[in-house]
Amino acid sequence: MATLRLGDTAPNFTADSSIGTINLYDYLGDSWGILFSHPADFTPVCTTELGTAANFKGEFDKRNVKMLALSVDGAASHKDWIKDINEVQNTTVNFPIIADEDRKVSDLYDMIHPKADSTLTVRSVFIIAPDKTIKLTLTYPASTGRNFYELLRVIDSLQLTANHKVATPANWEHGQDVVVSPAIPTAEAREMFKKGVKEVKPYLRMTPDPTA
Repeated sequence: MATLRLGDTAPNFTADSSIGTINLYDYLGDSWGILFSHPADFTPVCTTELGTAANFKGEFDKRNVKMLALSVDGAASHKDWIKDINEVQNTTVNFPIIADEDRKVSDLYDMIHPKADSTLTVRSVFIIAPDKTIKLTLTYPASTGRNFYELLRVIDSLQLTANHKVATPANWEHGQDVVVSPAIPTAEAREMFKKGVKEVKPYLRMTPDPTA
């Protein structure tokens, strides 16, 4: 399986999950999606991640993003694991966990990196746009838990830049100034962005967040 790249269509799949059979495209509908994999059930870092993800669900909902986890164990195991997650993370897992015992989805999304581990998935993240194209990929080693604040920040940037001719600078957060697209001449940018345009360099123009 070739590595999935930004702009590629996210492969569709139908699989069992902690809430029953799920088809990716049907589940996402017209929403954005975030698919994140876990090395295995009953693993310590994953337990903290899934509990954190459950606590962040309201923030993903605000952004019209549907969450979907995956682990290479079966649905019955997932259900038992969810009891542990709810207990130790003081939460309620409120999104499905895909069962992938046959590694079908893991292989489809190139989630198994043999030099890291020949059977377990790495911590992959895919953010999928409503048109089913992949907008972001992240790969963490099994030993490093994800930063969900960063995932929200990236989604804010992706959604902003999908609708406005801007880019977001380093460490940007919603509400902060953004970069005017280099393709837009400064005079045109001043007409387009009514909140003002500051020219730092001819190629670096800043404007207030148009959605703030």
